[in-house]
Amino acid sequence: MSIDAYFNPEFNSVRKGVFFLITLLAVIAVNLLVRGMDKAVNGKEGDGGEGGRVFVQMFYEMMICGCCGLMFASSYIICNHLYAMVSYAGAGGFEVFMQIWGDWKDFALLILILISCLINTVLDRVFIPLKLITGNARAAVRMLGMFYVIVILVILNFLGDENEYNPVMMYYLGLMIGRFVYFDASLADFLKAMGNVIKNLPLMLLGLLLSGALSVFGFHMGYFLEKNYYIVGVLYTHLFILAAVFIINLADMLFKRRGTE
Repeated sequence: MSIDAYFNPEFNSVRKGVFFLITLLAVIAVNLLVRGMDKAVNGKEGDGGEGGRVFVQMFYEMMICGCCGLMFASSYIICNHLYAMVSYAGAGGFEVFMQIWGDWKDFALLILILISCLINTVLDRVFIPLKLITGNARAAVRMLGMFYVIVILVILNFLGDENEYNPVMMYYLGLMIGRFVYFDASLADFLKAMGNVIKNLPLMLLGLLLSGALSVFGFHMGYFLEKNYYIVGVLYTHLFILAAVFIINLADMLFKRRGTE
């Protein structure tokens, strides 16, 4: 399989438009569901739905974190594939890449994960500003996002991309363990952090249902190629989800600003 096989020429502008419209409607439905769940649980009537908006933004944060994690995992898979393909066919202009990936792969992976973290920060601060989330809540949701990515990778391993993602999962597990070992000063801090993660597990389940349903639809309709690693199609799905989140969040901010004038 060549690198060109990662791009499906049949996934044209019309099909992308259809898939984006379906994704937009699905994200709107999840948005309304989250607000309804918050209202049912907390019963807040007089805050203009502020509590629901916070929970929605936490969901957005988790999806951003999940998408960035999948970017990292996909980069790893594609680099591995390119390395194997070039090794078989001959370097042919890829000498620098071959040396880096062959001799300094662990450092390259570290750089890739740092880039994904940087993209995460730019997305949720600039392009999709999530101003209602507190620092503690953001940290908890980002931790949840790591679990979200690991669950997806485990599922993909079972679907056929067997053992391709083990190094990526180990990196994420290392990050989570390191976060507790080196930054949490006590057992109480650890238990509090895990409590926040468990409390927000419904967000992860909603995210898995949303991305899973859209990914299955994309593969079923031939938008994504099953001969690829499945993670490529799942990443495409998350990119469409982020585009929908960008539009919905922008509309929500404009509506909120207009309502305060």
